[in-house]
Amino acid sequence: MPNKRFKSEQIIGKLREAEVALAKGKSVALVCKQIGVTEQTYYRWRKEYGGLKVE
Repeated sequence: MPNKRFKSEQIIGKLREAEVALAKGKSVALVCKQIGVTEQTYYRWRKEYGGLKVE
């Protein structure tokens, strides 16, 4: 299966979606499954793109 490449705007959108789900009390594992990435990818994205906003 080929790797998916996400653009930075898509990553930021997925991180926002994850933040909303986590605020509602869902687990990180469930949120990662919902947005379609692994936990490792989620944490890497959060570290790299956590403070950015889409213009």
